[in-house]
Amino acid sequence: MRKVIGIGETILDIIFENNKPTSALPGGSVFNGFISLARLDVPVVFISELGNDQVGAIIRSFMEENHLSTAYVDSFPDGKSPVSLAFLDDMHNAGYLFYKDYPNQRLEMPFPKIEEDDILIFGSYYALNPVLRERTVELLEYAKARRAIIYYDLNFRNAHAHEAIRLKPVILENFEYADIIKASTEDIYNIFAKNDTRDVYHEHIQFYCKNHITTHGGEGVTLYTDTLSEHFDAPAITPLSTIGAGDSFNAGIIWGLLKYGIKRDDLDTLSKEKWEKIIRHGVDLATEVCLSYENYISLSFAQKYVMQS
Repeated sequence: MRKVIGIGETILDIIFENNKPTSALPGGSVFNGFISLARLDVPVVFISELGNDQVGAIIRSFMEENHLSTAYVDSFPDGKSPVSLAFLDDMHNAGYLFYKDYPNQRLEMPFPKIEEDDILIFGSYYALNPVLRERTVELLEYAKARRAIIYYDLNFRNAHAHEAIRLKPVILENFEYADIIKASTEDIYNIFAKNDTRDVYHEHIQFYCKNHITTHGGEGVTLYTDTLSEHFDAPAITPLSTIGAGDSFNAGIIWGLLKYGIKRDDLDTLSKEKWEKIIRHGVDLATEVCLSYENYISLSFAQKYVMQS
């Protein structure tokens, strides 16, 4: 059976609305998507790290409750598990403050086995961090050699926009490994200082990776490939929180790739109709997350979605 492997940060998100804390949820970009995938009964393997502290214990317990294995979550005795403060604005979009205290040695464990046509997802600043770069490249090289589908979510937040020029060579190197690149319009602007996603695809992405998905928030999704340039609308909703929406969008895309049996060699010849079906799953999951204060789809939604699909 094909499986999904991910590498990324695990963090406790403390969510504020009107400057008051309203909830605390385990989070992290790849983590959020993997909780959604696990709730959809997709075999997932998550590579991450946590401190040996109370915050780490809360997150590990949550992972176990959601059938997300902790076998490849490195536990460091020095330092502390990371925490983020997420402040929701009037549009229910989040601004973040991060508190991190990592040890010098990180990710000191073996990687899981990867098979042909498994799916590896990576992204965010975690995929650019110089401290982790050697291990990240090691994993990407392994996945590429095993002919897995490699999915790169830029997720390049405003907090790192001032580092875009310095980090761009690493971003382009990640492009070279990727079979699918996903970005929001905010990511695109933060890295390339441009709003025209079509130009960015042709000037900066297409040479490295043929398949690019741009999310436009409530305005839908754009797909660019060598042969396609298509826009897909999103339903009009009033979101409660957008935290985790993009992460569960990724989960929906991966769910679609698995559901329709899309293999690595199929990607460059997929029809508009097949891409639309796959992207609709991403939109469905992102929409569901926007209608709740959780960072992932609910278990009840997941059970219904599996039955309906």
